[in-house]
Amino acid sequence: MSARIFLPRDAGALALGADAVAAALAREAQARGIALEIVRTGSRGLYWLEPMLEVATPSGRIAYGPIAADEVASLFAAEFLAGAAHPKRLGRPEEIPYLKRQTRLTFARTGIVDPASAEDYAAHGGWLGLARAFALGPAATIEEVVASGLRGRGGAGFPTGIKWRTAAGAKAARKYIVCNADEGDSGTFADRMIMEGDPFVLIEGMLIAGYAVGASKAYLYTRSEYPHAIAAMERALAAAKRGGFLGDNIQGTGFSFDLEVRVGAGAYVCGEETALLDSLEGKRGMVRAKPPLPALEGLFGQPTVINNVISLASVPIILAEGAKAYQELGIGRSRGTMPIQLAGNIRYPGLFEAAFGVTLGELVEEIGGGTASGRPARAVQVGGPLGAYFPRALFDTPFDYEAFAARDGLIGHGGVVVFDDSVDMAAQARFAMEFCAIESCGKCTPCRLGSTRGVEVMDRIRAGRDVEKNLALIADLCETMKFGSLCALGGFTPYPVMSALTHFRDDFTRAAAHAAA
Repeated sequence: MSARIFLPRDAGALALGADAVAAALAREAQARGIALEIVRTGSRGLYWLEPMLEVATPSGRIAYGPIAADEVASLFAAEFLAGAAHPKRLGRPEEIPYLKRQTRLTFARTGIVDPASAEDYAAHGGWLGLARAFALGPAATIEEVVASGLRGRGGAGFPTGIKWRTAAGAKAARKYIVCNADEGDSGTFADRMIMEGDPFVLIEGMLIAGYAVGASKAYLYTRSEYPHAIAAMERALAAAKRGGFLGDNIQGTGFSFDLEVRVGAGAYVCGEETALLDSLEGKRGMVRAKPPLPALEGLFGQPTVINNVISLASVPIILAEGAKAYQELGIGRSRGTMPIQLAGNIRYPGLFEAAFGVTLGELVEEIGGGTASGRPARAVQVGGPLGAYFPRALFDTPFDYEAFAARDGLIGHGGVVVFDDSVDMAAQARFAMEFCAIESCGKCTPCRLGSTRGVEVMDRIRAGRDVEKNLALIADLCETMKFGSLCALGGFTPYPVMSALTHFRDDFTRAAAHAAA
C-alpha cells in the first residue's frame, strides 16, 4: 500500500509541532508496511488548526487537525489514509468555512503545492503570467498592471503600475528590482507565508517586473529572523534556474534576469524603502530624503522598483487572468484582494484573503470568532505598531485604504491585532513611543528626540503629574512628529498614540487617578 500526505513546513506549523508529526507519520507507516510520501507544503493559514495534514484520496484531499505526534497512531487505526472518520477529521479543506469564505488569488496555491518544485508550480497554473507578459511586451505589461488598480500592499498603497511606468521611462545603463520582504509589523506573516509556501509566485512576479521596466538584476531583502523563508527561497531559486526561468536568455526570449536573496539584521526602519536600499548597499540602514525617488535614483544610484512581497506576488494572477478580472474585485480605489492577517487575542488566528470591503467587525467577530479569552473585544490595531487603535464604535469601517484614512487609520500590511477589555490603552500608547525611540535610525530630530520625549511625557501622565497639561503636550508632540519626521516611523507613531487618547481617554485619566490615590 502507498499513500501521499501533505503536511506544512511553514514556520507557524513547525512551532506547533509539525516536524514531530512528520516523524511520527514516517515511523508508523514503516511499522505498518505502508509506502508513505510526505509532501511538506506551506500553511493554508488556519493556524488554530495547525499542524493540519491532508491525505490524498480518490475524491480529493481530506484534512485532519490539529494533530499532535501522539495522535498519529490513532489516525492510522481509524484508516485516515482512506479519508475515514476520526475526531480530528475536518473534511475537504476547501469546504472549511474559514477557507470557503475567502477569495484566494495571491494565496491560491499556498498550502497546496510543493514549494520546492517548479514543476508542481507549473502544474497549478504557474508561469502563465510571465508567458502573457512576454506575449504583450514591456509597455503593455505595465499598462495591464496600471489597469488592474493594484496598489502597494506593504502599507503605502501607491499604485504599483505607476511606479513601474516611472522606472521604465528612466534612462540608465542598469536598473534594479528590489523586493521588500522585511516583514516587521506586529501581527503580520503574509510575506513569510508566500516565501515558505509559494516562493515561485514571488519569483515570477519579480521576473515580470524586471521584464516590464528593463531590469536585469533583482534582490529579495528579508530579515535574519526568517530562516525558514530564506531556505525556501534559496531552494526555489535553484529550481527556477534549473528550469530556465532565471539566468541568460530566459525561455528563449532574449531576456536575462538574475535574483539574489539578501538578509538584513532585522532593523524595523529597514522596512522603509530608502533605508532598505542603504542596507543593501552595505551601509547602516538610514532613511534618505526624497526626491530623488528610488524609481529614478535608487540602488547604487540607478532606477529601482521597490515593491512589497504581496504586491509582486499579485502580479502573476493579474497577467494570467487579465487586469479586468482583478479590477472588478474590491471597492472604491482599493481594487483586488488583501491578505488580512488576524492575530492577537483572537479565537481563530490566521490569514484571510478577501476582496477589499469586508468590515472590521466582520473580521473580528465573525471570521475571527471574537477573542480567544472570551471577553469582549475592546480595541483593534490595524497596520502594525504604527497603526491606529479602533474601538468597537468603528467596527463598521470597511477594510480599504480610503475608509481607514478617513478615520485617521491605515491598513498598512494588513495585520489586525485584537485586544479584549482588559487592555490598558495608556500603556499601549507609551509602548508606541518607546518602540519608535528604540527603532529610530536617528537621522531626523522629530523622530529621534520626539519619541524619547514622548516616553517621558507618557510616564508623567501615568504617574498622575500635571495630567491635562501633559496630555496637551503629547498631542502637540505628535503633531510635530507627524509632519516633521523624515519617514513613516516617526510620522506614523502619532497614529496609535492619538487614537488611544481619542477613543480611550479614560485609561489615561484613570491611570493618573490611581497613581494619585
